[in-house]
Amino acid sequence: MVQVTRTIHAPVEEVFAVLADGWSYASWVVGASHIRGVDDTWPEVGARIHHSVGPWPCTIQDTTAIRAIDPPHSIELDARLWPIGAAVVRVELRAIDPTSCEAVMTERAVRGPSRLVPHAVQSLPLVPRNRESLSRLADLAEGGYRGARAEGRDA
Repeated sequence: MVQVTRTIHAPVEEVFAVLADGWSYASWVVGASHIRGVDDTWPEVGARIHHSVGPWPCTIQDTTAIRAIDPPHSIELDARLWPIGAAVVRVELRAIDPTSCEAVMTERAVRGPSRLVPHAVQSLPLVPRNRESLSRLADLAEGGYRGARAEGRDA
């Protein structure tokens, strides 16, 4: 299992709002290039995001589904990328104070050929990719939070 952590300067609820918006998936998940559709039941268990991965014209079309969800604390996804395999990705949010939180992202290959790759080798691309994903998640959440505060709305 690969794990990365980041402090995000926005409340847990603001960060979770980004996770709960299936259409934002390609904005924060490194590698996801296009969202083709989001099930109407998103973000409920079993709901799926229909996405493309990779640069055009070499995209792979697949889905990511919710395995478990505990708003606003965590979401666990079944992220598919066939023929490479599938991984379970979990994002947990822990409040540091009312205006910031810690995001912990874990990923482990569970199906397909990627499951056979040694952990140390999997970590080489996954750690930097997942750090960048959390950085993008932070940018979206912090930007929304700052925008809401600037407009005088409760974030």
